[in-house]
Amino acid sequence: MAKIKKGDQVIVISGRDKGLTGRVLEVLKDSDRVIVEGVQRVTKHVKAGQSARGTRTGGIETVEAPIHVSNVMLVDPESKKGTRVGFRSEQVEQDGRTRTVRVRYAKRSGKDI
Repeated sequence: MAKIKKGDQVIVISGRDKGLTGRVLEVLKDSDRVIVEGVQRVTKHVKAGQSARGTRTGGIETVEAPIHVSNVMLVDPESKKGTRVGFRSEQVEQDGRTRTVRVRYAKRSGKDI
C-alpha cells in the first residue's frame, strides 16, 4: 500500500515550488513520482494538428510535470500541516468473516486518512 495516493492533498517540502499545496492527479509507481495539481508547471510547445474532435490548435501550453514522491508530504486533515503517514492493522468483519485491513493514518494527529 502506497503512502501517497491519487486524490490526496499534499504539500511540497523541497524544490522550486516549496510550500505549495495541491491534489495528487496521478501516481507514477515505476519512477516513484507524482503529478500534483498546480505544482511544477512547465511550458510545452504543441504542434497544431488533428485530434478526435476536430482540429487542435498549436502553441505553448503549461502542464504539470512529475515531482519525486520524496519531495511531497501528506497534509494532515486536522492541522492542515505536513505529516508523516503510518499504517495500522484493524480487524474488520464482512459477511461473517473477519479480515485484517491496513489503514493509513496521519502521525501528527492520529486521524485516519
